[in-house]
Amino acid sequence: MSHIPSRLLEGQTALVTGAGRGLGRAFAETLAKLGCNVGIHGMREHGPSEYGEGTTLTETAQQIADEYRVRTCRVLGDLTQSDQVKHVALTVKEQLGPIDILVHNAGGDIAAAGGKPNPNDAVMIKEEDVRAVLDRNLLSTIFMCQQAARQMMERKSGRIVTISSIAAFTGNASTCIYSTAKAAVVEYTRCLAMQMRPYNITVNSIAPGDTRTGRYLGTRHVDPNRLVTEGTLERVALVDEVARVAEFFAGPLGQFVTGQVLRVDGGTQCWPS
Repeated sequence: MSHIPSRLLEGQTALVTGAGRGLGRAFAETLAKLGCNVGIHGMREHGPSEYGEGTTLTETAQQIADEYRVRTCRVLGDLTQSDQVKHVALTVKEQLGPIDILVHNAGGDIAAAGGKPNPNDAVMIKEEDVRAVLDRNLLSTIFMCQQAARQMMERKSGRIVTISSIAAFTGNASTCIYSTAKAAVVEYTRCLAMQMRPYNITVNSIAPGDTRTGRYLGTRHVDPNRLVTEGTLERVALVDEVARVAEFFAGPLGQFVTGQVLRVDGGTQCWPS
C-alpha cells in the first residue's frame, strides 16, 4: 500500500466532479490521501476507459477507497441539467455526509455528445458546439456550486474549488468559445466568493495550463521535448503538480484565502489578470 501522508482532512466529505480520469481522478486521490471520503462523479460509467485511464467509474471509486482507506461513492449525472446536479449532490450527502469540499473539475472543450468541436473559426463554429462548450463549462459550474453551497451554508463552513484554465487569460484565436467559457468561470468564482464570505465558505479556482492527461496526449501532437518531467518549466505539467494545489485550497493553509485564481502553467502566462 502507498504511503499515506498526514490525514489533515480526516472524516470530511469531498465531491469531485469529472473524477473518472485525468485531473479529476488526481484531485479525488489527493483528497482521499488527506482522509476525505470522496464522491466520485462522472458523466458516463465507462468514461475512464475512453483514453486508457481505467475501466469504469465504479471500479475507479473502489480503487480509491481501497488504496486510501476512505469511503467513496460513485455517482453519474449530466451536470448541465439542474435536476441531475441536485441528484448528484443529494446522493453524496446521503451516502457520505454533507459536502465539505467541492472540486468542480467537470467540463472541457469537448461537445456534450462526445468528440472535439472545431473552435478554430469563431464565426463558423456550429451553434450546437457553442452551446455544448458553454453549458459543460459555465452552466455546470453554476449549477454544481449552487447545490454544494446550499449544503455548506447550513453549517457555515466549506471549501469550493472550481477548475478554470490558463485559456481564460491568454486570449487564443483557436479556442475562442472555450476561453470565453473559462473566463466566465473565473468571474463567477470571484462573485460567489464574495457572496459566501458571511458563511465562512472559501471559493477559489485552479487554472491549469497544458497537463499530460490521457485525453490531452490522445487528442493532439505534443513535442517530445515538452514531455520531460523535470529540469525545465517549458514542459507539460504532470497531473499531480496541478492536483496538489487543491490540497492548499481545501486544507488548513487555505482557510483565509478566497476569491483567488491560481495559474498552474509553469509561467507560460505571467501578466496580471
